[in-house]
Amino acid sequence: MKNDNQTSLRSSRVWLTPEHCDLEDFKMQINRTTLASDYPFATRIEKNVPLYDSVGIRKIAETEQGRKAVMAEWAEVLLSGPGIVVFKNATSDMAALDMMSEHFDAIIAEQHANETGGGDHFAKAGANDRIWNALEKIALRDPSCFARYYANDMIAMISQAWLGLGYQITAQVNVVNPGGEAQSVHRDYHMGFQTAEQIEQFPAHIHALSPALTLQGAVAHVDMPLETGPTLYLPFSQTFATGYFAWRKPEFKEFFNTNYVQLPLEKGDMAFFNPALFHAAGHNTTTDKKRMGNLLQVSSAYGRAMETVYRARMCEALYPVLAKMKKSGALNERGIHNAIAACAEGYSFPTNLDRDPPIGGLAPETQATIMAKALDENWTTEKFDAEIKKQSWRKMT
Repeated sequence: MKNDNQTSLRSSRVWLTPEHCDLEDFKMQINRTTLASDYPFATRIEKNVPLYDSVGIRKIAETEQGRKAVMAEWAEVLLSGPGIVVFKNATSDMAALDMMSEHFDAIIAEQHANETGGGDHFAKAGANDRIWNALEKIALRDPSCFARYYANDMIAMISQAWLGLGYQITAQVNVVNPGGEAQSVHRDYHMGFQTAEQIEQFPAHIHALSPALTLQGAVAHVDMPLETGPTLYLPFSQTFATGYFAWRKPEFKEFFNTNYVQLPLEKGDMAFFNPALFHAAGHNTTTDKKRMGNLLQVSSAYGRAMETVYRARMCEALYPVLAKMKKSGALNERGIHNAIAACAEGYSFPTNLDRDPPIGGLAPETQATIMAKALDENWTTEKFDAEIKKQSWRKMT
């Protein structure tokens, strides 16, 4: 009996479920005050969020010792502190920022003319304008502007503080139009883009690891007073172990909606936060102000395999063999599932969200899902190969 209890307790610790979420525990965990003495490089603490003067930070960071000290403070803010930092006056080259804004406006106008682009994971269609893969689009459109804009040391320092070296930046512009409604509260990439049923299949240590693989940020391209709906945050919420389930539950959403903090930003400011922080874009209640932010998603170098593998070609070779084995009973359902997992890409990202948007869910269909569906529906080899080629094309930029 003792061994049975130990086994049950261990399973409960490792395999988290929505039933592990307790609102009272959550309230106790986030009921904290950010102390200025804990973050000496911050200029001030506002609504539990440390704000930093970028001009002063750059001076401190001129020495390696000063640079590492600043980054160490930010790492602890994001990991175990309030989970968000705001950099005032973070953009030193405002002309480059203005040029970037002009490019964004032009791309959005092109999208409207072509009836392309847009879409949002956590907001109603039409509430905003999106530019997916803004990073590559600007690098190809105006490499000089790109170089000046991303030469910014505040972006580099906070990225290294959270992710170390070799990080990769992506960018998705979000323009919340006048009257645009708020997003629903959520956590972000990776686990925030998966269903509760999917993340139940990941052990607890991966729930803890997921936030350390990504950094979320935003560059303010216009002044963002509160009425324009700058992002809503719930400080310390990134520390809640079962938070990837919790944000989906009605009682947690209600708590967020009555306890979030919201900070105005000025043009050229930046905000960066742990992707596990409960957050949501706010409601733009104005009738004449567009809120433009360049949303930066920075990824760890460690989230990649050691070898380059041509999985589409592997799938095309394996599919007819699996179809025969399924029909003959040479492999059972579990064995077929395992073979697909070893061969096909089982994750939706990275992808080209212009071509491959998340239809009917938070993430696009995977190679593995297509392969399983094809076997269930007895597709011909020709139909399967054509669909795999279409999906490979959708992922290309």
